[in-house]
Amino acid sequence: MSLLGVDRRAWRALMAAQLGWMLDAMDFLLFTYAVIQIREEFGLSRPMMGALTSVALVASAAGGILFGHLADRLGRVRAMTISILLYSGATAGLATATALWQLVAWRVLVGIGMGGEWSAGSVLVAETWPAQHRAKAMGIMQSGWAIGALFAAALSALVLERFGWRVLFVIGVLPAFAAFFIRRTVEEPEVWTERVASTVRWRDMFGPALVQRTVVATLVASSVLVAYWGLITWLPAFLASPVSEGGAGLNITRSAAWLIVVQVGAFLGYITFGWIADRIGRRPAFTLFMVGATAVVPIFAFGARSGYTLLAIGPFVGYFAHGYFSLFGAMLSELFPTAIRASAQGFCYNAGRLVSAAAPLAIGSAAQTYGLGAAIAASAMFFAVGGGLIWMLPETRGQELAR
Repeated sequence: MSLLGVDRRAWRALMAAQLGWMLDAMDFLLFTYAVIQIREEFGLSRPMMGALTSVALVASAAGGILFGHLADRLGRVRAMTISILLYSGATAGLATATALWQLVAWRVLVGIGMGGEWSAGSVLVAETWPAQHRAKAMGIMQSGWAIGALFAAALSALVLERFGWRVLFVIGVLPAFAAFFIRRTVEEPEVWTERVASTVRWRDMFGPALVQRTVVATLVASSVLVAYWGLITWLPAFLASPVSEGGAGLNITRSAAWLIVVQVGAFLGYITFGWIADRIGRRPAFTLFMVGATAVVPIFAFGARSGYTLLAIGPFVGYFAHGYFSLFGAMLSELFPTAIRASAQGFCYNAGRLVSAAAPLAIGSAAQTYGLGAAIAASAMFFAVGGGLIWMLPETRGQELAR
């Protein structure tokens, strides 16, 4: 029996990719909740804490590009499994850090695994789902990030103040068990197995036929990821910091509760974006979300001084500042042929992530002078840039994947 006319193999692939992405988000975001405790224990400045996140984002960009190539060479499922084992083991490794260089080393490994999971998992879903439902499937996969963020917030609220940040990171090893389930139950897409003997030429994405798509897609990813990581990296610290420092003045536990509200909005954004994009097209749906994000993030940053404001605006921040990510897995897969799909998708998205690695450091530095709220609000302008750039790419709604 099938649902939406989609066979069980496609559903298993989707559930596996969503699970991997959910646990990826949980492990990666645990660090953002532990920022204040780590900063105090190691005596680090805000710019230095921002740099630790930037290091992980640089590593995730490298990991995404690397695992995209591995997914084209070794298979989507195998590459995704390796990435999950990597980021879960490295998250647990953070608990052993006693010096700054150790924090950096473990965050690098977490980042490589994080970037690798998306590159392999998103292509796996794109290649197993039919064109008319592809964006919906990617929305379901991306919703795993919101679920993982909710788990990270809940774990932080339960563990951080009672047991400390090291215990929090030990829990991060749990995703490793999911890797064994995925490897045993999920099959490679037929479109890949039929092309497995093909020569993978990574440079083809920069050839005359594809170079414009590659460059523009990378610019779109860069702009929105700068805005996103500028917001999401510092949002827990913003909510927990005193009003005198440009924050919202909430304690850690209460800020985690409000971030749950944001992630509920994010979950709805991921799910509905796919339906909207399959209905009206990838470009109009993306632009709609960019306009919304550009508007609500500054309102949140400057107006979040009471519980009522956070409750009212938080879900909209989550909805518009997250939901559009479903575009990248669907549209990028539709722009490139099978032989280089994972490599090209991994490059465009993760080169954008590499650019965005400057955002946490820049926000941390700007916050020293202007306060966190003003710095976060300014970064939202990059959402508007992405909304304009998307129109330089072709509309791909309903398009079958190129062989």
